[in-house]
Amino acid sequence: MPVISLKDVNKLYGFGDAATVALDEINIDIEQGEFVAVMGPSGSGKSTLMNIIGLLDKPTHGNYTLGGRSVARLRSSQQAKIRRDRIGFVFQSYNLLPKLNVLENVALPLAYRGITPVRRLKRASLLLDQIGLKDREYFMPKQLSGGQIQRAAIARALINDPSIIIADEPTGNLDSSASLVVMELLSEVHKSGNTVLMVTHNPELTRYANRVLYMHDGVIVHDEQTPIGEVPRRARRVMYLFPRKTEEDDAAGVSALMHVMPHKTAAKKPKKSSKAKTKSKRQRSKTSA
Repeated sequence: MPVISLKDVNKLYGFGDAATVALDEINIDIEQGEFVAVMGPSGSGKSTLMNIIGLLDKPTHGNYTLGGRSVARLRSSQQAKIRRDRIGFVFQSYNLLPKLNVLENVALPLAYRGITPVRRLKRASLLLDQIGLKDREYFMPKQLSGGQIQRAAIARALINDPSIIIADEPTGNLDSSASLVVMELLSEVHKSGNTVLMVTHNPELTRYANRVLYMHDGVIVHDEQTPIGEVPRRARRVMYLFPRKTEEDDAAGVSALMHVMPHKTAAKKPKKSSKAKTKSKRQRSKTSA
């Protein structure tokens, strides 16, 4: 059974002649553990689709089934609980609260589950350590780089152990190096068994997905399966807009990830003892003489 199923889903904004069709007869099934990238021009309905799947909006017509349950039959309180416990959101604009430090921002979702402050801060600290932000947990959001803020946003999305991650242009405001780090983190989330839905304009990022949806004017015009690590055939048609990725770029991405998460790198070489340093100095003195 698909974890996400949309049947003849429409979304209209406005009324009568002023009505705008944001989604038009969407039919899609998404299995648990898929990494789905959604592409399309601005205004094609990508974000509207994500908002409906994430229970942030309701379809005008059609049926949406989440985990085998019809969403239309769920009360508002039940939908809020599902959003809290099963879905993690990562936004392009980060949406961290500016008056809370990184640790407090990441721990915030746990407050709505009634977890005590000490336990939620401890759990948030452990998660920040895993993504390489342990030394930034008491910083305010304005003191971080864009890549660090987005990693903190991913940590906040993961704090409740959701089974579904919805990422709307997660690298839209980041440079190439920070984008690689964020995408590697999302890849690790996917490898752990989570379902990841990502909106992107960059066809290069589709190599992290195993399925790509192409939208236009509120309709899914193509649904393409693809091996992870490869850019799908249709996405390659617009690759001329982006620099070609090489093996050196892949290595740079791994290097960037290891740089921000040093605890996952190999152990450091032991420092030379004071005797070894003295011996080395004597050898240099003899050589100079």
